[in-house]
Amino acid sequence: TSWWVMVTDGVVGVFVHTLQTFALNSEATGFGPIFEEEPLDTVYAEDSPEAKISMNCRVRANPPAAIKWWHNNWEIKLMEQPDEHYSLVGGNLVITNPEKSKHAGKYVCVAKNVYGTTISKEATVKFGYLDQFPTDEREAVYVKEGQGAVLLCAPPSRYPTEVMYRWIYNDFPNFIIPDQRRFVSQTTGNLYIAKVEASDVGNYSCFVSSPTIGKSVFSTPIPLVPQIEKEVKRYPADIRVRFPKTYALVGQNVTLECFALGNPLPHIRWRKLDADLPPNYEVSMNGALLHLINVQYEDEGSYECEALNVRGMDWYRQWLYVEGAPEWAEHINDTEKDVGSELTLSCTAVGKPLPWIRWLKDGYSYGKGELKFSSLTFEDSGMYQCIAENTWGTIYANAELRVVSCAPTFIYNPVKKTLLGAENGRVVIECKPRAAPKPRFIWKRGSELFSNSSRMFIWDDGSLEILNATKSDEGLYTCYAENDRGKANSTGTLSITEATKITVPPSDVEVTVGETTVLQCSASYDPSLDITFIWTVDSYIINFATDFDHYEQMMVRLSNSGDLLIKNIQIAHAGEYICTAQTIVDNTTASANVIVRGRPGPPGGVRVEEIRDTSVKLVWSLGSDHGSLLAQHVVQTRDFFALDPEDWKTAVTSPVFLDGKAEVTEVVDLYPWMEYEFRVYAINELGAGESSLPSIKIKTWDAIPTMSPTDVDGFVGLNGELIVTWTPMKPQYFFGKKFGYVVAFKPHEDFDWKWSTIADPEARRFVYRDTIIPNTEIQVKVKGYNSKGEGPYSLTKVVFSSESAPTEAPLDVYARQVTSTEALVWWLPVYQIRYWRKYDDNEAAASRVLVHSSVNQTRLENMRPDSHYLIEVRAYNGAGLGPPSEHCEMFTRRPPPSRRLRVYKYVSFTRKWLYIYWDHIYNYWNESYVEGYKILFRKEGERYGKLYTTGRHYIDFPMPETGDYVIEIRARCEGGDGPISQILVQGETRQLAL
Repeated sequence: TSWWVMVTDGVVGVFVHTLQTFALNSEATGFGPIFEEEPLDTVYAEDSPEAKISMNCRVRANPPAAIKWWHNNWEIKLMEQPDEHYSLVGGNLVITNPEKSKHAGKYVCVAKNVYGTTISKEATVKFGYLDQFPTDEREAVYVKEGQGAVLLCAPPSRYPTEVMYRWIYNDFPNFIIPDQRRFVSQTTGNLYIAKVEASDVGNYSCFVSSPTIGKSVFSTPIPLVPQIEKEVKRYPADIRVRFPKTYALVGQNVTLECFALGNPLPHIRWRKLDADLPPNYEVSMNGALLHLINVQYEDEGSYECEALNVRGMDWYRQWLYVEGAPEWAEHINDTEKDVGSELTLSCTAVGKPLPWIRWLKDGYSYGKGELKFSSLTFEDSGMYQCIAENTWGTIYANAELRVVSCAPTFIYNPVKKTLLGAENGRVVIECKPRAAPKPRFIWKRGSELFSNSSRMFIWDDGSLEILNATKSDEGLYTCYAENDRGKANSTGTLSITEATKITVPPSDVEVTVGETTVLQCSASYDPSLDITFIWTVDSYIINFATDFDHYEQMMVRLSNSGDLLIKNIQIAHAGEYICTAQTIVDNTTASANVIVRGRPGPPGGVRVEEIRDTSVKLVWSLGSDHGSLLAQHVVQTRDFFALDPEDWKTAVTSPVFLDGKAEVTEVVDLYPWMEYEFRVYAINELGAGESSLPSIKIKTWDAIPTMSPTDVDGFVGLNGELIVTWTPMKPQYFFGKKFGYVVAFKPHEDFDWKWSTIADPEARRFVYRDTIIPNTEIQVKVKGYNSKGEGPYSLTKVVFSSESAPTEAPLDVYARQVTSTEALVWWLPVYQIRYWRKYDDNEAAASRVLVHSSVNQTRLENMRPDSHYLIEVRAYNGAGLGPPSEHCEMFTRRPPPSRRLRVYKYVSFTRKWLYIYWDHIYNYWNESYVEGYKILFRKEGERYGKLYTTGRHYIDFPMPETGDYVIEIRARCEGGDGPISQILVQGETRQLAL
């Protein structure tokens, strides 16, 4: 006997409950405790003004449940002795003036009534705090201008540990706003300055906020003193903020930090090894933060951040693990079972690591894994709880098991009054009364008592089975059921009908993609019944009411005979077709195979097995030939610098021709040190098939460069320095890491070359600052190098040092307007071009264009419409600019109208013609005259199409049969083209399908 608190309708009462076991009949209406609200984990601020913690527990039960609370596995006995801290309010536990030493820990709510006991989820109470920073003075940080600096936060002890860090500059609340140069780590709280500037001098304080307890503190100031340098040095990128090994929960968001010091400011890039970054990622804080949104298991892997500037590169790599809290895949539900029957209770949970399962019955431990009952007793009734746990959480599934008994009754499920069976078929008459324990069964037809024989059999569940039924089996059938609590019976009448038979079965057929075929199916059946024909393909039931919408290319219909018509057949329609002729009494089936010949299916399992510098071994498995022998395989590649996801190129293979049986080849002529992925497609007599899935991305080995820079040139500057220029090599020709250039030069008469290395792969010029003697012939050449070695030199370029700048001005400068923003300018070759608005612009801020000495015309862009311009041309060389030409004056055209056209479409009644028309657009006084219209007709997703011009405001096209098309229309004016208006057109076939 024990004391309990009873909660019902918000009223608290006390009663004495004596535990006893009793039998339940099937009509009992009560139920065990069900939690509607359970306690939650709570963090209580130690200095909170509200000196109270409330742990909620709300239960639904009939009869009402009694409530108890447990703290750290000890019962809180509120009824036996008063407590100054604990109290119950409607089942909720209230802790007044909580103390950390007494009240921190784990709490559970226990609910009990006559049907059993249930325990709530475990909830913890923890005390939150945030200590003050030490009051000691912080040492000043001295750092050279241009170098990086790190200011340490050293946050005080706290709980929870999750806080937000900010930094105060000089005075509160002047907070530092992070940018490309300054970064605040939310892991350590430290402030990182990539490149210190003179303006950074001042006092810095670390500001820590705990959103959970609503408290903030800040440190004593840290003086930062930049030391001014005469010449600010450059430093390579140096990663100082490195995200640790990280565990993320599936479905949550996670942020990875990476920040580097350096001068110039480093650029940060993120990548995931052996895969692309997840599709739902975001980069913020100028690349320092990588946000992964709604993390999934496949996002697990090694992540790398790379920081680089012109002085050097640094990288950091760490692993992200994705795990998951338990989730139910299968759990228990309330169950009512007959006494003496068998029962298995099981729960299945998913998560990472895999959760383990344990059981409670009426609040007590009741085993692990799966619960099996071979013969239920009334003592097995009660409240069962299945608990799944792993390192990330615990979940509960609660259910009541009720073991009942009753006499047999056919009230809820009598034997069917009218029973039908097919001649020579199998007949089953069900007998399923409600009874507990399980009853004994007897069957009679009239006064004839049945026993098991070769043609009649009484199943264990009471059903009667009759094989090879005939007309003589017709009559009244009665089922009798009896157990130790009583007995009952129920009767039905059996009639035998003619069997259903298929008279014309479907035949195997072979068709080509796009053709039409018919599968026949006819049947004979009892005329008193209705018949239905059902078609399935590879176990999929064809639903003729919905398959038109679901499969656009599958046009099917049923005739009265049951024939199946398939129009525009596709590869997906191949398979085994089964025709089922069915009545309410029986059914019969016949099948046929439909073989569809089409283009090959995609090869599978494309993988790279051997990697070298310029070649790889590629292996795949053959795809389906779809009824036509494979004639050839084609390998395609996509490298790291592909501009478009579909920018695949045909690879060079050895052997060059790959026949239809090929499953391995060597891909050659690849770039060294290049990231590649590969795919394969097959060809048969019907054409090229679908491409395989891309292989995993690989990188070829590095090698010595084989290409040299192009456009090597040079000149001598005003101060006598030698300036060498070239076009940088494309990244695909780097062939390895640590790529750079070697610049060699010498006077023509010297034997030895002077040379210098440049570590920047994007460099395009080199300056040799020693004075070059005027009128000297200088030879220059450039080559690339990487960590494997040096490549070949470019062709030698001869450079002459000049004495002075050009002295002749260009002659006969002439300009002509093209549009409202562009003009063409000519001159006699003798070249810097400057142009500016005559009255509106300052000549010193004129726009400039440089052209090669062999050119005597160029296009000027980004000019202002309807403006008066002055244009001048000057010759130039390494020594400077020559005198200007005479100013050429011109007027740019007025701009086109900026308003978009309103476009309409109309399809003819025969659906053969498409009419497009639009409203005429008229120019204002300050706009160009509209001369006509341009119409571009292109396929959606493609950049180019057919271009038409017209002076009318309408145009017609033949209606396209398939595909989606875009029609673009714009006004054509002397000052250029107006804005584009678009309209989408769907092909005739797709419109009918929709």
